[in-house]
This record gives sequence, structure tokens and C-alpha cells, in this order.
Amino acid sequence: MKQVISTERIPIKLWLDDMEPGALAQAKNLANLPFAFRHIPIMPDSHQGYGMPIGSILATKGVVVPNAVGVDIGCGMCAIQTDIEFISQENLKKILGLIRKTIPVGFNWHEEAQDASLLPEGHEELLIVGRQYVKALKQLGTLGGGNHFIEIQKGDDGFIWIMIHSGSRNLGYNVAKHYNNVANTLNERYFSSVTKNIELAFLPIETPEAKDYLKEMNYCVEFALANRTLMLERVLNGISEVIGDFSHGEMINESHNFVAWEHHFGHNVLVHRKGATRAYEGELGMIPGSQGTHSYIVRGLGNQQSFKSCSHGAGRKLGRKQAQRELNLKEEIDSLDKKGIVHSIRNTSDLDEAPSAYKDINIVMENQKDLVDIIVELSPLAVMKG
Repeated sequence: MKQVISTERIPIKLWLDDMEPGALAQAKNLANLPFAFRHIPIMPDSHQGYGMPIGSILATKGVVVPNAVGVDIGCGMCAIQTDIEFISQENLKKILGLIRKTIPVGFNWHEEAQDASLLPEGHEELLIVGRQYVKALKQLGTLGGGNHFIEIQKGDDGFIWIMIHSGSRNLGYNVAKHYNNVANTLNERYFSSVTKNIELAFLPIETPEAKDYLKEMNYCVEFALANRTLMLERVLNGISEVIGDFSHGEMINESHNFVAWEHHFGHNVLVHRKGATRAYEGELGMIPGSQGTHSYIVRGLGNQQSFKSCSHGAGRKLGRKQAQRELNLKEEIDSLDKKGIVHSIRNTSDLDEAPSAYKDINIVMENQKDLVDIIVELSPLAVMKG
């Protein structure tokens, strides 16, 4: 931990040296919520989000806050170690070509519904999930856009790894939007002191609306896992088609947009993680950098002060439009080409995901040495972006 701010109702504990003003204002809003518990941890990758900083944790007593999870419910990463030690750049390009044929990106979906058995049962009992289920079957196994990625990496353990970052697609968006609107309506009806402008409307946990949100949120978390699992299977198939048979280990999976009941400081509380990864003692997770920098397989240290959490990545230092305006396309491409990375920067519009748009992953990792241990350092070989 780098510093503690003690000017608000409860402390704000920061794992970074400086915080952009907008994100700091949001952190103070969290700390002044009447139901916020103990303190507000801010991770080293933190930056401004909607209502709550990306890379922060909110523990609450008695309420759930849909916007403290966000619109991409269950967004997270999975990673897997193979027994492959080398893939040529020519074969990496062939593999990415095959992956693009089987995994839609951006706003694209599959034309046909995917295997329904991959999803949990009970969708018909859920209001929003039930409405979106038919569409969701075509979104299963799709990457999405923004900072979502599929990356083939070389570990300092000598082996090739695959890492995927994606979420619950339009399903999670619709669930989040619906229940945030419900929370806003209820808060206005009962004259809540949590005003609409701070974008942190809540649902009292004993209400039917809160119980419904938690059920639908958990379904979206499971959908996001199924989504990553199916994509990983297709990536592995693409690699096999190019280089032949190989073996791999068990998949590591961690969500970083979710809320769950947990026990901390002697109390059962609802822990909201928005762009933050759970890091219980011994728990494996992933912290990616950017498509031009290292990523990490980590093991949690179970630090109670962060509610046993860590960062979910490097974190943005430039907004998307700002990166497109300010970064030099040729310099970003040349930097990646010199490293031999098969990357996805082609046009000015791609600069929002350029390495220079992100914080220095080395500083981010240094700032959370009390939260995780590094197990494997991964270097990017080939990257497919949403």
C-alpha cells in the first residue's frame, strides 16, 4: 500500500502514488456511501470509470450496487500453459488467421446458435437473461471489442501460453442496464441520500429486485466463463491444425467484474470488484500488460487490506479518444514490429489499444508486491484484439 486518504467517512487505501482527479473524486464518493464497509481499496491500475474507478473494490453491508460491477458482468481472463516451446512467426500468422474464422470480434456474433449445454440451466426463470437468451447463444464464443484480446505468449518457464480477456457480451450489458435503472427508480422514490449524479444507485439486499439482480449477475458470470472456455477451445484447435498435436495444463480463470458474499474483518459483506481480481492466499490469477509488454501469472497473498484483491491489468493512462489523437501510429507499429510481435495495430483508430495508452506494467507490479507473487512472466508473441 502506498498511501491512505482519511478525509472521508471511511479511509481510501491506495496502491499507487498518484490518481487522476476524476477517479479520485469517484473514490471519495464510494468512501462516503452510508453503506460502504471498512475502507475503499484502490488498485495500482486504477483509472476513472462510470460511477466507480476501474480497479477498485467496494464492500457493502445490506445493499448491492449494480454499477459497482458495471456493464460487462463477469468480464475476466483465462490462461493455459501448453507444452509447446516455440512457434514461428509464420505459423503464428496462420494460427491468427484460423482463429479469426472461428471467433467473431467487435460487434459481430456467430450466425448460428452455439451449444446450449455449455450454459447453466435456469435462464427461463430470469427476467433479462430469459429475454436475451436466444441472442446470447449466438454471442457465446465471441471476443467483443475494446480491450478484449486473445494473446499467444512465451513464458519465462520456457513454454507457450494462451491468454484470453472477454466477458458476458450483450447479455451482461442488458442485465446491468436494467437493474441500474431499477435501482435509480427506487432510490428516487424513497428519497435516498445517494443521488443519481454519482451513478452508484443501490438495491437493499432484502428486496426482490436485489435478489433478482444477484441471480442474473451470477448467470452472466457463468456465461462469461463459458464464453472464454469456448474461445480457448477454438484457439487450441487452431494451434493444433497448424503445428500438430500438443498437450496443455488446466485453465486458470478469474473474473474481475462481479459481486460476491465474502467474510472480511469479522463481517459477511458484499464485495464488489470492478476491474479488480480476487487474490486469496494461494489463488492463481492473471495480470496482463498491453500487446507490447509483459503479462503475468500470479499467486494471491490474501492481503486483507485489499479485501484479498489485486489489479486486473496495467490500467489506462490515456483515454481512448485521447490515445487516437495523441499517439503516433508509425512509432507504435515500429515499436511492436521491432519486438517481433504479430500485433493488431493497423490504423489510427487502433491506437486506443497501443502499448503507450497504458500504464507501465513494471510499476503496477512493483506497487502490488504485497498483494501477489509473480509465478510466470509472459511475453507477447501474437495478439488479436476486439
